[in-house]
Amino acid sequence: MSQPLKPSRNQLFLIVAAIAFLMLLTRGSHVMTHVSLPDASLALFLIGGLMLRKTSWFALFVVLATLIDFGAAATDSFFAFCLTAGYWGMLPTYAVMWLAGLWLSKQENPLALVRFALAGIIATFFAFVISTQSYYLFSGRFPNTGLLETIQYGWNYLPSYMSYTTMYLAAFWVFATALPNRLGLLVTTTKIA
Repeated sequence: MSQPLKPSRNQLFLIVAAIAFLMLLTRGSHVMTHVSLPDASLALFLIGGLMLRKTSWFALFVVLATLIDFGAAATDSFFAFCLTAGYWGMLPTYAVMWLAGLWLSKQENPLALVRFALAGIIATFFAFVISTQSYYLFSGRFPNTGLLETIQYGWNYLPSYMSYTTMYLAAFWVFATALPNRLGLLVTTTKIA
């Protein structure tokens, strides 16, 4: 098995800056622009795990996402609706995505289409279950509901949750396979599997 290439200092700076910028642009779109772009955070956490790998980077992006959310809530109380005890469920949600990226980074060809797509789809589905269930079980907005009842809630959000993350991951895959050496990824071929 090949070892992943370590990004140079310049590549590392560009990767961190790009992830932070895209998180601000999409997660904070309600604050920064009049155009509301779909949230790219889940895809960005997978990409971070793939390219940055270190836990310290994961912690930095969790803090950034949290600051964006609390900043948005401070400017518009509408965005405070989800900031409940269930918000803590975002930590394992992001961790699932980061760990999927980390797993990909240890593969011989992390950008093999089938492997990359399956890792993204499976991780996104589990992230959806974790975030949805933690919100419905712990937010306090749905009293006296148990696990069976909460499983029924939120599933109408699954298509958009999956499609937006998949869209961003597909865009990253196209970009990364076109410029693999510039991104510090070890891509020996563009195999399908």
